[in-house]
Amino acid sequence: MNGHDDRVRGFAAFPPGRRVRAGRSWWGDAWIRALEDTSLDQTLLRRGRRYAGAGHVGPITVSPGRVAADVHDGDEEILYRTRVFVEPLTDAQWDRFCDQVAVKAGHLAALLDREMPRELVVAADDVGVPLLPGVGELQPECDCPEWGHPCRHGAALCYQVAWLLDADPFLLLLIRGRGERELLAGLRQRTARVAAVEADTASAPAGVPAEQVFNRPDPPPPSVRIDLPEPVGAPPTLPDGPGIAAWSLRVLVDNAAARATMLLDLVDRSDPNTDVGGPVVPVDEWSDAVRLAASGADGPTLARLRRAVDRPGRDFDRAVRAWECGGRTGLAVLTGSWRPAPPVLARARVRLRAGWVGDEVPQPRVWRNRWTFPDRQAQLRYGPDGRWYPYRERADGWWPAGPPRVDPVEVLADLFGE
Repeated sequence: MNGHDDRVRGFAAFPPGRRVRAGRSWWGDAWIRALEDTSLDQTLLRRGRRYAGAGHVGPITVSPGRVAADVHDGDEEILYRTRVFVEPLTDAQWDRFCDQVAVKAGHLAALLDREMPRELVVAADDVGVPLLPGVGELQPECDCPEWGHPCRHGAALCYQVAWLLDADPFLLLLIRGRGERELLAGLRQRTARVAAVEADTASAPAGVPAEQVFNRPDPPPPSVRIDLPEPVGAPPTLPDGPGIAAWSLRVLVDNAAARATMLLDLVDRSDPNTDVGGPVVPVDEWSDAVRLAASGADGPTLARLRRAVDRPGRDFDRAVRAWECGGRTGLAVLTGSWRPAPPVLARARVRLRAGWVGDEVPQPRVWRNRWTFPDRQAQLRYGPDGRWYPYRERADGWWPAGPPRVDPVEVLADLFGE
């Protein structure tokens, strides 16, 4: 059996009658605090606690970055598919976590005894490895019609997951990305490598003379991207040629420059050292046609672009509107969805609650990077550039409704007309 076989674990449904806060571990409490400190509706939390205690949650599946179960409101014939997402750790973060476990033998012994040492959690956090979720890091999703974040079904699932964590902290590590057997195998391999290195070091020469090191040739310098200087003066004025209008050549030159800029931007965003999230629009015929149409193409050119993309005219017009509002990023927000970092959404919720002027803070229905307000036919979409894009619902779907802004309260006030 390989180490990845324990990356999915299933648990039978809890029977009704269990007290929600009975026998809670400190790490289970931290899980619940992450949920409760993010919620904007305490009523839904109370209902979720009741659902958890009444056994309304079905069998729970735990896997990297995700827990899932079906939850009902009392009628077991009507089930809602409920999931809670947590950002998994990267391979580099797992390496640092294993280093912290290896520092003290008692850490591993405590984990094997189904205890999560506070000292280990603090040490891991100090090196950028968050084991316990913070405010906004639990991201519930449910197919029920409720708007709340979380809905009562998501809250019920979170409360029951805390019971599972109480009994086995290795489940927290599984949610963060690695199962128990996989983690233990990695720790054994690390111990073997350390022992081999120590053995090699003991038999190795005493070192390399400094003169030999300084006499080595310098390594080649790293490649450097050179930014071309801005053009000086106006471009030359060209006369029309036989059968060729000079303005069409200028359009082609401008188009080539814009396309080259987009390609360079894609190269920059593919750099593994950058931290850019969200969808990226490829440079293809579709995005080129949308960009050219948004730049003010005349009637005949616009008609040719519509024919070239071979898509419904409504989709093309909507994409052009998205480009007009937010450029290439606006088109990415229109055509793609993604899951922003949980702290980003948590900060946005706090800003909405603090900055909203009125009797009642509007409650969105959240799905990935989209906040929907069905009763107002309005939607906010969080873009990879850190701005919120307004959308309005029409008979044929959601349409971009204006330029994006950093503050979601300002965008929402414009959409609501307040």
